[in-house]
Amino acid sequence: MPDCIFCKIAAGEIPATVVYEDDEILAFEDIHPVAPVHILLIPRRHFASLDEAGENNGPLLGRILLAAARIAREKGIASRGYRVLTNCNADGGQEVFHIHFHLLGGRRLRTLG
Repeated sequence: MPDCIFCKIAAGEIPATVVYEDDEILAFEDIHPVAPVHILLIPRRHFASLDEAGENNGPLLGRILLAAARIAREKGIASRGYRVLTNCNADGGQEVFHIHFHLLGGRRLRTLG
């Protein structure tokens, strides 16, 4: 998608502090962190949200979650705890319409609900 900021980051057109990458996944530091550790994990292939993820994307989404756990261990937050979340569509808080997951940790996080 030519106007998608995350596609541009994945293509190397916009700089980012990358913490993990492979042929299908890119993980980088959020430029507006809400926790001491705030990493965004994206598939390199564009799809807007979880609603657009079909069954064929199941293995990729699973790999993203496993990458989040690996990064949490590498960042030293796994033993105390961390959160992985995705926002879906406007009312769900999604601002960038390229599916992405937030890895948050490094302090006690508020409970949801």
